[in-house]
Amino acid sequence: MKGDERILGDGGFVETVLTASNERLERQAVLLTMGYDFERLVQRVAALFEMPEHEVLREGKYARTVPARSVLCYWANRELGISTVELSRRLKISQPTASQSIARGEKIVAEKRLQISTEVK
Repeated sequence: MKGDERILGDGGFVETVLTASNERLERQAVLLTMGYDFERLVQRVAALFEMPEHEVLREGKYARTVPARSVLCYWANRELGISTVELSRRLKISQPTASQSIARGEKIVAEKRLQISTEVK
């Protein structure tokens, strides 16, 4: 029987949650070791969307930049663990907007089958 006071549920559920959490932390460590940080993510997203880096970071709701910024927010949050508060500060957007961008970015990554790196699975 597996238990953890931070997680409510039966042993199987607790095991699943802990395994997923460990996998996420290991993936994050690999990306950080490979030199991935916010700036490197900006470079990767700019390359994928074929636009200059400054355009990825440009303020406003431009049809061309919203998908790129959304993917940036998704990867920064889910892959590097950057908080929505930090994303809000860096991108000069509200925290709810950062959360919405993360959700939108998740869909874009899935639909287009984008990868943060070809070296990491």
